[in-house]
Formats: sequence, structure tokens, C-alpha cells
Amino acid sequence: MKRMNIGLLGIGTVGGGVFELLKSNINEIQRKTATDMKIVAVADKNIVRAKEIAGSAIEVTDDPFKLVADKEIDVIVELIGGTTIAKDLVVKAIENKKHVVTANKALLANFGNELFALAKKNNVTLAFEASVAGGIPILKSIREGLAGNKIEWVAGIINGTTNFILTEMQEKGVTFAKALSEAQSLGYAEADPTFDIEGIDAAHKLTILAGLSFGIPMNFKDVYVEGIKALEQKDIQYAEELGYRIKLLGIAKSRDKGIELRVHPTLIPEKRLIANVNGAMNAIVVKGNMVGPTLYYGAGAGGLPTASAVVADLIDISRSSHVPPHGFEDNKINSIPIYKIEDAISGYYLRIRVSDKPGVLAEITKLFGDKKISIDAMLQKESKEHESEADIVILSHLAVEKDINTVILAIESLSATIGKVIKIRLEELSK
Repeated sequence: MKRMNIGLLGIGTVGGGVFELLKSNINEIQRKTATDMKIVAVADKNIVRAKEIAGSAIEVTDDPFKLVADKEIDVIVELIGGTTIAKDLVVKAIENKKHVVTANKALLANFGNELFALAKKNNVTLAFEASVAGGIPILKSIREGLAGNKIEWVAGIINGTTNFILTEMQEKGVTFAKALSEAQSLGYAEADPTFDIEGIDAAHKLTILAGLSFGIPMNFKDVYVEGIKALEQKDIQYAEELGYRIKLLGIAKSRDKGIELRVHPTLIPEKRLIANVNGAMNAIVVKGNMVGPTLYYGAGAGGLPTASAVVADLIDISRSSHVPPHGFEDNKINSIPIYKIEDAISGYYLRIRVSDKPGVLAEITKLFGDKKISIDAMLQKESKEHESEADIVILSHLAVEKDINTVILAIESLSATIGKVIKIRLEELSK
């Protein structure tokens, strides 16, 4: 039986999960790999906690660079996160001819191209299944299971915190602030939830998904990002009245002249399975040109689900499996143009606050007609007693974003319009 010596950088929630999984399932893993995988050293700044988890038989240090330099260690598992010291450690480990397994989506979204090239130069593997959607094997599914397909689009709920918040708003009728507070009290959201609620975490993951789906370089800066903190309870309610749910989606679409990469709140028809993914769960729909839409669902975070993905990568390394990081040959990674958000094509939900007087709706619908944008559905909410204002909600058919923005500017210039028009994009996710 072969021996694989593992150096673990970070033994927090996910690192602790990796330790527990290897301990509990080692017999099953040995049956599948003929490899004895052992964590031989752990680096963590919290020495006391690390020793409590790892026990006295495993070396524990607060110096992670000691592990990446250790000649007895075959594989480094990087679970520190961030793009500063984590990058330095991954680079040094690769230069020292060690395989690396990471769950670090921010690192890959910003520096993946550089790190993959370095790994190839040093003839080692940089594996990253755990970087997207926790325990869902979405990267392997795209890179291997769907390898015979041309991927046409990917759309996913890839941030559990925002999905929990939107579920609370939908099911309990609470405000965004109340739902966020609940997410923080349950440990789904950090004290500083910025990366989650502003869509940055989802954009990191979408960068990786797009790289594997379309064979393009990973460049986080290419992604349009819009979070959920501006959503109001009334938009959740109006969407439901029209037969839709609102989810924060990461969307990557291949079009004739390039690719759309965008993260934003999105209306989805309530009959779609992904529209009914609630709580902190994740789900991704991948459309292949031959297989059609395929759905992947599961726990997108947490110690053991993410550890499952980490150990799957360790198993691949033990089997000497060589699959190109993107799933495309390195000399076939193409810098395909990325559409700017104003050139994206989508349906649109518009909420318009207006003075409640005759003729307003006719003025608004004429503006849509002038830009040849057809209206799919409409709600005209009656004003409450003693109020002189009302909401009009319009769903459009597919339109180019810059055209809908022109319509919005014209609506906002009407004398009857009060404040700004609220815009949320809409995706059918059916073909």
C-alpha cells in the first residue's frame, strides 16, 4: 500500500472536517485507492485548538512555511483562505514539488491562471473541487462527466448565506435586515457579511465555473457583481404574485461573440426546481448542448461537506489522475471576449412608484413600445386609503440591458414617477 503524507494548513471548520473524514473513512478510502493517507503535520495559529483536534501523535505548529518546506510531506491542503499568505504558501509548496489541494475560491479567481502554469511547470497537481459549492462535485461534473458536451450556460445558487436570507424574506415576510440578523445568529453569516451579501463570494465561484465551462482564463474582474442588500420585501411579494422567486444567481452564458458573466438577484419561474432550493443549500444548473439542463444540489458549505470535496481531490492525486485544471488542454485556453453588463440579454422586473392618476400606465407602456421591448406581465397595485401613490410592476420579455436602461431613464423623467425604478433581472432557465 502506498503512503501519502499530508500537511494541513488550517484546522478550523473545514480542516477539522478533513481530519474527521480521513479518520472515519480511511478503510473505505484505502479500498478505493490502495493508499494510506495520513495527516502528519498541522499548521494553525491557534495551537491549543489544533492540538485538541489533531492529538499528540501529529506535529502541530503555528508556522505554515515549515510544512511546505518539509521533504516528508507529499501533499499540502491549504484551508487558510485569502489571497496574501495563502498565495505565498501555495506558490512555495508547488515550487517544492508538492501537490496542493485548496478550497480557496478567492485565490483561484484572482491568481488561478498563474498558479496552474506554475503547477504544470513543476509537474504537480493543483486541485480545487472544494472551492465551489462545498460538497457538490460540480467541478468534476463539468470537467469530466460533461466533457463530451459544449457547455451553453451555467446558473447557480452558489452562496448559502444569501439563499438563507432570501428564503427567510420569502417564507416569513421579514425585512432584509431581520433575515440577515437571523443568518448571523445561526452562524450562516459572518459578523461582517460583505463578501456574501454584495455577491463577491458568488462571483469568485462563478469565475471558476466559467473557466471550466468555457475553457477561458479565470479573471474575477470580468464578472459583473450586484448583491442583495437593496432588495425589499415588496419585491419578494410582487415576484411571487407573478409566479416567480428571487434568488442570487451566478450566471455564465456563451453567446455568438463572447460570454456573459454576472452575479445578481434574479427572478426565476417558481416551477423550476432551482427556484425551490431554500435555506443555506446550493444548486447549479448546467446546460450542455447534447445532454440538456442538468441540476446539482447539496450542501454548499460546512465542515464535512467541504471536506468531502477536499478528500475527493486527495483520492484523485493518489490515483495519479491527470485531468487539465480547466478540463481543456492548456494551449486551448482561449481569451474569449466578455460581454459588458449593458450588452447582456435578459428579461426584466421593473417596480415603478407613481402618482395615482389617469394615463400614467399608458405613458409607461408607450415607452416600452418605442424601444420595441414587449411586456410579458403587469401588476398595477391599488393605492392604499388616504395615499396618492401606487406601485406598477412590469415584467418584460428578453431585451438588451442598455435598451431597458433607456426605458428606465425615460420612465424616471415622467412627472408622475416618484423616485428610482427598481430593476431585477429575470431568467427562465429552460433552454
